Amino acid sequence: MPKEEKNDVELLKTWALPTAATLGSTVRAKGILLEIRTRLPSATKKSLDIDAGELALAMPAGSKAEFHAASAVVAEALENIQTLPVIPREIQDILSITTTERHRWLKDGRLPSAGTRTVKLRGRARKITFHVFDPRMVEHLLDRGVVEDWREEDAAAAAENRRRAAYKAKLTRSLKSGGSKIASSSGPNDASVDLSGWEEFRRDGLLR
Repeated sequence: MPKEEKNDVELLKTWALPTAATLGSTVRAKGILLEIRTRLPSATKKSLDIDAGELALAMPAGSKAEFHAASAVVAEALENIQTLPVIPREIQDILSITTTERHRWLKDGRLPSAGTRTVKLRGRARKITFHVFDPRMVEHLLDRGVVEDWREEDAAAAAENRRRAAYKAKLTRSLKSGGSKIASSSGPNDASVDLSGWEEFRRDGLLR
């Protein structure tokens, strides 16, 4: 076989990602890919890709040394991949929740934080910090199916808050209206005020 043809032959190795690691999320699977890529040399990163939940490392036949080195890195990373913290976009996909729900439930403790992570945005000096989550906690919530229960609780709480706000507004209006009536009824020109004895008081000259 000519040398140029031999160089076109690829070295290929694949690894199936366990469901316990991806939690059934394609977003999580892509996050695992990106995490492992950070551990590879720059020239090798793009040689690792994912398709249908399976990692694939492909290189030209002439890159055996680099291929074996990269394979070892991937294999080592996958040993404890199930413990890789879940980042915000992943937990939203796994639990099918919105960003607003994630923030609300993180704040009230229903989504316990496993700490924070700071990353630098690609091509920018700016860094961002965000909360991450324990994958076993996320799996537990997924198995229990608590999201719909939380949404019902939130809807009931919101309805109660609206009811209380409406009652408070009504009470405030009633108090203001009642105060105005009392003020107007206490004036000197109100015909309903009992002025008995007024004429005698005027005749005695006490107003002069």
